[in-house]
Amino acid sequence: MNNILAWSIFGVVVLVMLALDLGVFHRQEHEVKMKEALIWSGIWIVVALLFNWGIYLVKGKELAMQFFAGYVLERTLSFDNLFVFLLIFDYFQLPRVHHHRILSLGILGALVMRAGFIGFGIGLLNYFSWMIYVFGAILVWTGAKMAFEKDQKVEPEKNVFLRIFRRMMPISDVYDGSEFFIRKNGLLCATPLMVIIILLASSDVIFAVDSIPAVLAVSKDPFVVYTSNIFAVLGMRALFFALAELMRLFHHLRYGLSLILVLIGIKMLLASFSHVPTSITLGAILSILAASVVASILWPQKSRECKNG
Repeated sequence: MNNILAWSIFGVVVLVMLALDLGVFHRQEHEVKMKEALIWSGIWIVVALLFNWGIYLVKGKELAMQFFAGYVLERTLSFDNLFVFLLIFDYFQLPRVHHHRILSLGILGALVMRAGFIGFGIGLLNYFSWMIYVFGAILVWTGAKMAFEKDQKVEPEKNVFLRIFRRMMPISDVYDGSEFFIRKNGLLCATPLMVIIILLASSDVIFAVDSIPAVLAVSKDPFVVYTSNIFAVLGMRALFFALAELMRLFHHLRYGLSLILVLIGIKMLLASFSHVPTSITLGAILSILAASVVASILWPQKSRECKNG
């Protein structure tokens, strides 16, 4: 009965918040300013913390701690998502007035996809306990790759999902207001808005391959894993607008994220030999995140532009 009540409360909270966000405060497309973005980012954080308090009251301290650790972890990993989203928007020169709507649609799609990924991941761990080593290896490899790879680039022509879509429908190279599809010479064509949606969805699939195993290292409770993940994803949209102008300042954050993934991967690989308490995992995540931000401020990135003289 407690599980049914918890899932019901979660569903109501998410639906009410999305109705207010998308149906009331952002009903009309407009450019989201920094102040509005910070306010909504704060609102989503407060809602997540209140929900975490409810978990503490209903399910106890340990699951509440796991939720908080999973939430912080997913929010931390979402920084890399945000940077990729920013690159996609810049590449297609998406007008800022469309940013909120496109991000909202992408995140609504992520709600469904993440449910499938989480269910699949938990099922694998329940039936094949050795999969924890596979997940751990994936995280270690991804973290190491992230630390050494060069600057990320948007290369739509290499996106498998987009290449399949191109075979089914022609794509226009011009925007037509907020339309996803238009008719040109009697032929139905997709606009760049549809292309961006496909790229956002496919990039979230890639990130889910990393983030879902990471949060499964913190908790294997389906309710905790999914709700912490979804609250982090929902807050990610507001976080995008709040940090879009500051993302490039936190250039050391990538190394912090890579270290977090490697450490969590090692934790999964050693799960059969030692148990790391959730409090230690949470402390490590917060410490690495804080150190990355401080390092970015103390040692700012040098400009690559050549100066005259």
